[in-house]
Amino acid sequence: MEDKSILILGGTGKTGRRVAERLTKLGHKNVRIGSRSGAPPFDWENPATWEAAINGMDAVYITFQPDLAIPSAVETIQQFATLAHNHGIRKMVLLSGRGEKEAQACEQIVMATADNWTIVRASWFNQNFSESVFLPLILAGQVALPRATALEPFTDADDIADVVVESLLDDRHAGQMYELTGPRLMTFPEAVAEIANACDREIHFQALTLEEHAAQLRAYQLPEDYIWLVNYLFTEVLDGRNARVTNDIEKVLGRKAKDFTAFARETAATGIWTPSIQTIDTP
Repeated sequence: MEDKSILILGGTGKTGRRVAERLTKLGHKNVRIGSRSGAPPFDWENPATWEAAINGMDAVYITFQPDLAIPSAVETIQQFATLAHNHGIRKMVLLSGRGEKEAQACEQIVMATADNWTIVRASWFNQNFSESVFLPLILAGQVALPRATALEPFTDADDIADVVVESLLDDRHAGQMYELTGPRLMTFPEAVAEIANACDREIHFQALTLEEHAAQLRAYQLPEDYIWLVNYLFTEVLDGRNARVTNDIEKVLGRKAKDFTAFARETAATGIWTPSIQTIDTP
């Protein structure tokens, strides 16, 4: 394969870190991490940092923080995609939000701007329970969330990263839109029960209303923009629109998507869900 120079935005995040690791293991020597701590640094909130990160790159993996759903995302993605194209980046792979109409507007921008594009849609990650917002709740043994009956095909970040790497390196994926899901639908209580079983702990699930959940987040003194985003995701994305599975992971990778049970067992073995070796903080 041609050794492309590839910029990974969100290169220290759940999928970006995995994409960068895979590219490096494949022998790609010019993989640039786009993050505030990168060299050069990249900050979505500071467009003055973008050009230095873009210069000399052939391709870019775009992950947007905090989420493509926020009101400023469309304008920001338009500005970035135009700048990247004008500086010679021809391949753009966008991580998009499954079932988010705002994310779809950003998809259209990338599709209209890039010479060679791939859209990768996903929703709730398995790793939200182990590397992100739900980890403190798992450690505390008490998970309180809304939408307890909503069905979601939780998707593994390793699967997403594998699809992104294929999309970056193989032009057979040019002009393709992939919707990535796990192999089955689950509720949040079912996912928590799987984790409890895998790590042999009692972890209780409490169903909340959306209003109760927002009040709980405010009690933790979390920022209002964060509370708005979480409420949006639970309200809009978990309304049933994503309650179906696809075979796009198998179509791209030639293997089945990772099941949540396998994720839970592998993660439990690392000890990340063992309270004695973790500091339990509020989410």
